Amino acid sequence: MSTSSESALSVFGADGIKNAAHVRSIIRQGRWTSHTSGLASEHVQGNVVILPADEANDFLRYCQRNPKPCPLLAVSEPGQAGLPTLGTDIDICTDLPRYRVWRHGEVVDEPTDISALWRKDLVTFVIGCSFSFEEALMQAGLPLRHIEQQRNVAMYRSNIATEPAGAFHGPMVVSMRPFKAADAIRAIQITSRFPDVHGAPVHIGDPAQIGIADLAKPDYGDAVEVLPDEIPVFWACGVTPQAAIAQARPEFCITHAPGAMLIIDLLNHQLATF
Repeated sequence: MSTSSESALSVFGADGIKNAAHVRSIIRQGRWTSHTSGLASEHVQGNVVILPADEANDFLRYCQRNPKPCPLLAVSEPGQAGLPTLGTDIDICTDLPRYRVWRHGEVVDEPTDISALWRKDLVTFVIGCSFSFEEALMQAGLPLRHIEQQRNVAMYRSNIATEPAGAFHGPMVVSMRPFKAADAIRAIQITSRFPDVHGAPVHIGDPAQIGIADLAKPDYGDAVEVLPDEIPVFWACGVTPQAAIAQARPEFCITHAPGAMLIIDLLNHQLATF
């Protein structure tokens, strides 16, 4: 069983770490249970929310009203564990490194397989993830400290309110990456090309302006240092639905554990708008 400090190369191999289907197969076997940042870096990654059909319509409207943090990549039919538009062999019950099981808005378990919990009324939502634009940032020579340090990205609950739909409402969650000023400008330009995975940042600079008191204490993920000559840059994050679930308190729900994404066959460059 993997840990965040374990080398991904030792688990996947130099070639296998680049292959989405191979990475999913290793995850399916339970051999990797950590975050997916840097894995299959050419491939799109997705946040996951699984809800009973009775709550699915409200959540669909929530995503439609909040496309910045909740850009939809796919929605399944009720009871469908496969996602054929995202990968021919995907099984949503086994292909995430770690899940969160929610009861009445509280996390009650973090399993690595949800097959025993699957029901015929469950609808899966796959939402774009900022891990998918990181390949373009790295290709442009922009350093990503959390990847360099083999950490999960830092994520924070902000004071930016999302647009409610039914019972779903709450704050926008943001992910943070530090850059020098010139690199921050370039990062804005690059990520603007990828609206399906959150697009351009929602805030740059003083974290207090969006309600973040201490960058060293992220609500999700791992803290990274922001050096004196760097600016914190914040993107909308697909963990936002988990804040909304905590407010809506559905009887039952399953999500990905923050940072433990579904890796799909679609390539990142296919999402670029220009």
